[in-house]
Amino acid sequence: MTNNLPQDPMRLDLIPGTLCDERLWAPLASRLGQAYVCNYIPLQQASTRQQMQELIASHSAPQSHLVGFSLGAYLAIEHAVAHPERIKSLILIANSARGLMPAEIEARERIANMLKRNAYAGITRQRLRELLHPSHLQDGSITGVIEQMGLDLGKDVLLTQFATTIHRPDLMDRLPACSFPVLIVGAEDDQLVPAADLRAMAQRLPHATLHMVSGASGHMIPLEQPEELATAMRAHLKTFGALPQFQPQFQR
Repeated sequence: MTNNLPQDPMRLDLIPGTLCDERLWAPLASRLGQAYVCNYIPLQQASTRQQMQELIASHSAPQSHLVGFSLGAYLAIEHAVAHPERIKSLILIANSARGLMPAEIEARERIANMLKRNAYAGITRQRLRELLHPSHLQDGSITGVIEQMGLDLGKDVLLTQFATTIHRPDLMDRLPACSFPVLIVGAEDDQLVPAADLRAMAQRLPHATLHMVSGASGHMIPLEQPEELATAMRAHLKTFGALPQFQPQFQR
């Protein structure tokens, strides 16, 4: 007799990036479908690096399908290597396990020093050019979300997240110990995360899928390419229950 009862939706625990909240994930969530339910980790509530990790631990499932973007992806790796028993799968979007590039560290230090002396007026046009593919700079449905999150979360959240996470230890050597499936999603035109780092991460992880988005995208993949991201995530998450047969996939 066939059991036709619907399965419960799969819970995904999502960690946003710097100066982002659950609005970052809205285009993705609407495309994932009813088979998934999104739980949003309020990273903006933390005032220290330790509190960020405590929020991830307290707001994620005991065995989590953990999804992180940018800063959130780096923190997800930290959480996963410290608590591998709590991870069913890991999805890392637009992040290098090596930490920030020197140019990005310099940019963040410059922005932080400026903010300490001046009022915060929101995301600048220059910063949008660093975050987005040129084809999206005039797309108000994307730029508007980024700008509104910046204004709503504000100067204190930005300064806190910059100050507590600007120096990120290189976690590449910790990746081989990750025995759970990992999906790495990146964009060739991301100015903040070298594609070579993503390929190096995939080589070090025992069960890795690397997906480089084919559509135009800069750093803000969940907003710039939510349909392709959702498709890659669904394909990745369908591998569960067959991990021994799971084979690494590399999309060059």
